[in-house]
Amino acid sequence: MTSHSDVEIPGDAELAQMSNDELARLGSRLDGVELVEYGERYVPGSPADKRAERKVAFWFLLAGLLGVLAAVAFIWWPAGYEDAYSDRQWLYALYTPVLGVTLGGCILALGIGVVAMAKKLMPHEVAVQARHEGGSAEVDRRTLVAEVMDAGDKAGLIKRRGVLKGSLVLAGGGLTLGAAIPILGGFIKNPWAEGPESQLWVTPWAPAPDGTKVRMVQVDGTPVSPADLEAGAMATVFPAVPGGGKASDAAVMLFRLRPGQAVSIRDGQQGFEYGDYYAYSKICTHVGCPVSLYEQQTGRILCPCHQSQFDVFDGARPVFGPATRPLPQLPLELDDEGYFVAASDFVEAVGPGFWENGKFPAWGSTPKGSS
Repeated sequence: MTSHSDVEIPGDAELAQMSNDELARLGSRLDGVELVEYGERYVPGSPADKRAERKVAFWFLLAGLLGVLAAVAFIWWPAGYEDAYSDRQWLYALYTPVLGVTLGGCILALGIGVVAMAKKLMPHEVAVQARHEGGSAEVDRRTLVAEVMDAGDKAGLIKRRGVLKGSLVLAGGGLTLGAAIPILGGFIKNPWAEGPESQLWVTPWAPAPDGTKVRMVQVDGTPVSPADLEAGAMATVFPAVPGGGKASDAAVMLFRLRPGQAVSIRDGQQGFEYGDYYAYSKICTHVGCPVSLYEQQTGRILCPCHQSQFDVFDGARPVFGPATRPLPQLPLELDDEGYFVAASDFVEAVGPGFWENGKFPAWGSTPKGSS
C-alpha cells in the first residue's frame, strides 16, 4: 500500500506551478491507485466513436427540446378553466400533464445523457485503490480535481466533440428555461387585461350579453322561488347556465331570515336583498373553503376548514377566525315567472387572496331601512 510518507509531497508554490497532467499523476500516487487498464473506448474519429457521440448527443438534444416545449406549453397552452360541459375541457385537463411530461422528460433525458456519456465516451479504466480512514488533505483535494479534469481532457469531450458540446449546452439551457418559466410566467400574462370582464371578476352569475339575467336553481336544476324556503332556512343554489353546478366561484347560499329580524346592510349594497331573502357567496374569503354550516339563532355562518365565522345579520362580515373580508353578496330579484334571478353579478371578487391588497375602501354597514 502506498502512503503519503512514500511519496514526496510538493510545497504550495510547486503545486501552483504544476500542470493538470502532473497533478493527476501525483494524485494517483498519493492515493495508492494502480491503473490495471486504461484507454480510449474507441479509436478517436472512428465510425464507432462518432456513433457513440451521436447517441449521447441525442439525449442532450432531446432534453433541450423538451425544456423548450415545457416553456412553450406554460405560456401558450390554453390553461383557462373550462367546465365539464365545455368542448375545450379536454385541453384544460391536459395542461398539467403536458407540463409534467415535458419538464420531467427534460430532466430524465439529461440524466440518461450524462450516464451514456460516462459509459460510452469517457476513457475505459480499471483501477485498484486501498481504502484509507479519515478526511483528505489539501493536496488530495487539489489532485482529485485535476484527475477529473484530466479524464475529460483525455476523452476529448470538449476539445474535439463539437456536436456533444452543442447538445450539452442546449440541454442545460432547455432545463434552465423549463425550470425558470413557471417563476417568471406570472409576469408574462396580465390577468386584468380585459378590465371589468377579466376572469377574476366575472362569475357565471353575470347576465348574458343580451341582458338576460341568470336564474337560481337547486343542484338538480329545479328553479327556486320564495315559497321553497321556510323562515330561518338556508339553501345552496347555483346559476342555471351550462356547468354552473360545478363552477368553482358559483355556489351561493340563499337565506330566508325570520320576519322582524334586525339586520344591517353593508354600505353600497342596499337593495341587494329581496324582502327577508339574502344571497351570499359560499366561498370563504380566507382560503376558499365552502362555508356551509349555518346556525339559525345567532345567524353565524361557519367555515369548517379554519373556523372563520360570518354574521348573516350584519352583511356576512367576519366575526371570528382568520377571514378578514365579508362574504360577497349577490343581488336578488324575481323574474316574470316568480323565480329568483341574480339582478347582476357580484360587485366584488369572490374568494380569497388577491382582493385583500388595500386599494379598495373599507366596508361598513347600516341598519336595514335606515336612510
